[in-house]
Amino acid sequence: MFELATHLALLLILAAFIAGFVDAIAGGGGLISVPALLLAGASPLETLATNKLQGSFGAGTAMITYARAGHVNLREQGFVAATALLAGACGAFFAYLIPAEILRMVMPVILIAIALFFAFKPGLTDADRHQRLSKPVFTFTAVPLIAAYDGLFGPGTGSFFMLAFVLLAGMGLLKATAHTKVANLASNIGSLLVFIPSGHVWWMTGGCMALAQIAGAAIGARLAMRIGAGLIKPLLVLTSTGMALRLIWQAYSG
Repeated sequence: MFELATHLALLLILAAFIAGFVDAIAGGGGLISVPALLLAGASPLETLATNKLQGSFGAGTAMITYARAGHVNLREQGFVAATALLAGACGAFFAYLIPAEILRMVMPVILIAIALFFAFKPGLTDADRHQRLSKPVFTFTAVPLIAAYDGLFGPGTGSFFMLAFVLLAGMGLLKATAHTKVANLASNIGSLLVFIPSGHVWWMTGGCMALAQIAGAAIGARLAMRIGAGLIKPLLVLTSTGMALRLIWQAYSG
């Protein structure tokens, strides 16, 4: 039934549920699902492809949950989604051009900087703030850069989108979280469309992980809406720091 032993598939399904819960609130679900897939025996390409499949369902569920509650207007985010989808696909196409070692060296520094920003920046609440970029400029600069990175490498994409929506688009934390899901879903789908022809997607295992992602994301999004910045801010700090430490550990353990 599964592409691997049943007990390993069940562990991956559990990991997907936790990843969906965390990702719906603060991003960083890949911190859980990617290592789990690698430890279960998936190759790097199988890991990336299958993670995009199951992660898309989690991001989509969170997006719909936030939209139904009025935290994001999906009709107004069409250009953001289209830009992120195309950029995510381009990133996946050109992934082989940039050595992964370079990204692994730079990423921990950036992620720790993001964690410090959210930890110590005063006044980070659910209230909107000063908008530094107009919507068109934001859509065609920040969004494609982050989405292309998602297709190229991946870890920390949710944190980058969150930082951009807060710092550049002037959104409060809850609204930024909701809008992050739109862009992240689109970049996931763009990347997945590139990976599918390669034959590296674990469809059965990834499909079951997707169902778990849906459940975890629905619970996480509802909890984020109930508590707001009081939950989103500390979880952002924890996930960004955790991803940075994992990348540092990978760099020096190999």
